[in-house]
Amino acid sequence: MDFENENRIVSPDFLESDSDLEMSLRPKTLREYIGQEKAKENLKIYIEAAKGRGEQLDHVLLYGPPGLGKTTLAGIIANEMQVQIRVTSGPAIEKPGDLAALLTNLGDGDVLFIDEIHRLSRSVEEVLYPAMEDNALDIIIGKGPSARSIRLDLPKFTLVGATTRAGQLTAPLRDRFGVIARLEMYTPEQLSQIVRRSAGILGIAIEDEGALEIASRSRGTPRIANRLLKRARDFAEVMGNGVITADNAKIALSRMEIDELGLDSVDRLLLTSMIRNYNGGPVGLETIAATIGEEAVTIEDVYEPYLMQIGFLSKTPRGRVVTPLGYRHLGIPMPGQQQLDLS
Repeated sequence: MDFENENRIVSPDFLESDSDLEMSLRPKTLREYIGQEKAKENLKIYIEAAKGRGEQLDHVLLYGPPGLGKTTLAGIIANEMQVQIRVTSGPAIEKPGDLAALLTNLGDGDVLFIDEIHRLSRSVEEVLYPAMEDNALDIIIGKGPSARSIRLDLPKFTLVGATTRAGQLTAPLRDRFGVIARLEMYTPEQLSQIVRRSAGILGIAIEDEGALEIASRSRGTPRIANRLLKRARDFAEVMGNGVITADNAKIALSRMEIDELGLDSVDRLLLTSMIRNYNGGPVGLETIAATIGEEAVTIEDVYEPYLMQIGFLSKTPRGRVVTPLGYRHLGIPMPGQQQLDLS
């Protein structure tokens, strides 16, 4: 059984099908940005202070799970600072020359946004350090004994880095960010606001209860909420009168096999396979991967984080274990529970 993450509607990662949707729905200012109050309030102060002094904003590191709005926030920072933004990613900057080309083409005060910044190579990082600290590029010309170093001055700029794995950043790189903001999972109420805002932009009729139903199954992630909103609209138009109500939202989400907590068929297969085949664990990651026919790295990066966050799965030194909450959600009695209930 081969499950591709790009086919999962509840995947928090950016999918090709999201491109047009996200661009039209992204807020442009901090005032429009819903949620992340701590990060938003602090950024507002830092931006106003930098503008008041006539300086560029200090370098900013945004970290947290995928789909929470790191790229959106980078665009807002540039917009609030009234500068241009250049967008790239860690894997796209393969060699120091690629980074040098980006940096030398920036305007004064511009924002350079690097997504997945933890995936920068060490050689590229070494070039980035003096750029961040001194607004300069150290370039080696020639090879061997005749090689010499020249320093190019750069325009003052703000680096906004985004990562889902802050722990994988090297200490020298992390220490060069003056502003560090952690983005947290959204509450159903916050996601409901986002769903209603998105519905208004897209011209979708939706009731408050329908928005909350979608929000509660969106795994705390705006990207998933917007994706589910589009699919719920299809069901409402074909099976109803075009208005997303709580009832037709439930029907739509059930047809997509997304349950009340946002678990899809793959999540449930992972948990039930551990329970049926290995008594709920402990069981090793490679064994789980072989059982459900999925790559171990995909399970670790894509499926496990949410299951662990909601308390359905735990890691132990001996392997993964399904928790009592996981058993209860699936409606499966824990080993020994029946005998306990009969005594």
